Amino acid sequence: MALNAPRILLVDSYDSFTHNLAALCRRSIPNCQIHIVKNDELSIQQLRPHLKHFSAVVVGPGPGSPDNPADIGVVCDLWHLDDEDILPIFGVCLGLQSLGIEFGAELKRLHAVKHGQISQIHHAGTEIFKGVGDTRAVRYHSLHVTIPSASEIQQLAWAQDEENGRVVMAIKHSFKPFWAVQYHPESVCTDDGGWGVLRNFWTLATSWSESRRSPNTPDPEFHLGTLWPHIPPTRESSTPSEPRTNSVLTTKIQLPQLPLTQICEYFGAADEESKFVLLDSAANPGRFSIIGALLPNTLHVTHYVGDTFVSVSQGESTTSESLDTLDVWGWLANYMRPRHVHQHESPTPFWGGFVGYFSYEVGYPILQIPLQGRKQRKHPDVNLVFVERSVVVDNETKEIHIQSLIPNDEEWIGKVARDLTRLSRSPSSPTSPRSSSVLSLSPLSSVRLPDKQRYISRIKQALEHLYAGDSYELCLTAQTRISIPYNSSISNTSTSWERYQSLRKSNPAPHSAYFRLHPTTLMSSSPERFLSFSRPPNPMCQLRPIKGTVRKGPGITRAVAEELLAGSPKEVAENLMIVDLIRHDLHGALGENVNVTKFCGVEEYETVWQLVSVIEGTPGASASRQEEFDLGWNVLKSSFPPGSMTGAPKKRSVEILQNLEDGEREVYSGVFGYWCVGGSGDWSVTIRSCFKYEDAPATKTPRPPYEDTATEEWAIGAGGAITALSDPEAEWDEMVLKLQSVLRSFGITPPLSS
Repeated sequence: MALNAPRILLVDSYDSFTHNLAALCRRSIPNCQIHIVKNDELSIQQLRPHLKHFSAVVVGPGPGSPDNPADIGVVCDLWHLDDEDILPIFGVCLGLQSLGIEFGAELKRLHAVKHGQISQIHHAGTEIFKGVGDTRAVRYHSLHVTIPSASEIQQLAWAQDEENGRVVMAIKHSFKPFWAVQYHPESVCTDDGGWGVLRNFWTLATSWSESRRSPNTPDPEFHLGTLWPHIPPTRESSTPSEPRTNSVLTTKIQLPQLPLTQICEYFGAADEESKFVLLDSAANPGRFSIIGALLPNTLHVTHYVGDTFVSVSQGESTTSESLDTLDVWGWLANYMRPRHVHQHESPTPFWGGFVGYFSYEVGYPILQIPLQGRKQRKHPDVNLVFVERSVVVDNETKEIHIQSLIPNDEEWIGKVARDLTRLSRSPSSPTSPRSSSVLSLSPLSSVRLPDKQRYISRIKQALEHLYAGDSYELCLTAQTRISIPYNSSISNTSTSWERYQSLRKSNPAPHSAYFRLHPTTLMSSSPERFLSFSRPPNPMCQLRPIKGTVRKGPGITRAVAEELLAGSPKEVAENLMIVDLIRHDLHGALGENVNVTKFCGVEEYETVWQLVSVIEGTPGASASRQEEFDLGWNVLKSSFPPGSMTGAPKKRSVEILQNLEDGEREVYSGVFGYWCVGGSGDWSVTIRSCFKYEDAPATKTPRPPYEDTATEEWAIGAGGAITALSDPEAEWDEMVLKLQSVLRSFGITPPLSS
């Protein structure tokens, strides 16, 4: 049944590599149309009548075990279809294991788990390996099958492991059109054993169907599951907006002698009463720093996961606006659309728009995971301001761009230019961090580190999940809490701003930030960009995951760092798993145009060497201008929460971590950044960061000294990726090391103990 546009049914077992497999199908099976269904979406009785519309089925990988009905769903029934319904099936990983045990193979655990590791695949060059040469392929599995001598299953390929011995890597059914591989053909590091094997499957499937299936006239109206590629439109509200012509007013001055911190204080950074936002490229390779010149009536949007409304504040007024049929992403997109600036000559990446953060828990509704018993509502899950006036400092050219979205705002721009010029000539200096006696902790302060034995116990529980096949990698985290009594002598001067200055000095980072957005104050020295997207036309999305860090020190040359990072199977495996996960996220939002432009490159930063990969994607040629404007926003939503902070598969990993960790992560391991009215955006992962909550805005009234109710409560999150190669003691040490960079801004220096 060769069709001009063959339909492929891709069964998704809630994996985070499914869209990579869809892209591989499109590459290997010309002109194919791919329909994706979850393995528990339809029963076999519901699915059977639709199978006649498909040329073949691809059973994707997934977490769990093939002998657990909750993990495998309808897949086990596909192998036992009646003769009139049977069609060619290709299984991957969990798919191979399911095919094997349904026809007599035995399911076992590997002695040494293979997650994100590359193996030589041995084969005889027949069936799906015809014409395929030497094959190196990526493996993500802790379970495997052994085939008895009297079986309907035949082995086609194998790996020879030092620890596990001979492990089955590919099988076929003796007389049914079923083939499967244990490795992951869709991984970025799998070679010809990927598309070449799937191409051969399609040749075999076509040949089998031509001789055994009745021709079926394609029904152009037929639809099942989710078509891929599929970019869901961001729904617009029912309220029409009037057309408007938007523009950006700007001027440029060059004041290389004026420190960024002094510009920040000109806009109120040192005044605890005021809102303030700074996105700070405090170290290479960061280039632009963005300061929001907030107005008393600047729009401030907050939202808590589970609410059906957003809170909108302007000045003293706060209103609740119903989301109606939208989610918070759609509401924000609707607010942005009529403010879109189509063209402007300024080279700065930000002209104005939303600045703020999204919490880690914002990803729960996207993954369809319920929050477990939220007991308090402190930090908003969405906390953004709409910046109309801004200053962007180009740290490379030393140019200062003064910008406004407000019509006829030339007078303000001129005043700021004159004031900053005057400030640069003044002998006065910005407020430097106060003496250590003020920034250090008082005897009445408390620092609550994670309990070491409890954390190590959680690591061991995470490892058991990996051995059982529930996940390939789990990014386990814990929070440190710091309580500091307010000092009444400080008045309303912002000690958090002073602490931030100390942080950017001791741990300069390319993606730093200081936000004071009631009720949350955030200061970050993040090294990791999550997602950036350029302006239309032809926007490009780029993600830069970091997995692997070595601190600079005597003798740590580039060659040494490359050996410790790119030469480490554990570090490369961690990075590879996240690269494949991110490719899945981008393929899901963008379709086929996704490429890994750098894999496991060692990059030099101010204080560390880091193992970095770069994944880029672009929309299809048919995307409209509005679709291009929304593109980055849709990618941000569909990629949430950051895969480098969850592990893979993402949904199952987040569910496991929700039970392993002691509470919500809140601001930590979410993202912060901006979405510009021009359509560009830049979002960083909230790590190497700390945040505090205040239930009331700061006032000039001195607080009573050292009362229980008069304390600053800071939280610092840290953790690491747990893989099958992890050593619990080493993972604890890594978590503590990550804490130290932020703790120094509180006057706490290593060594630390729990």
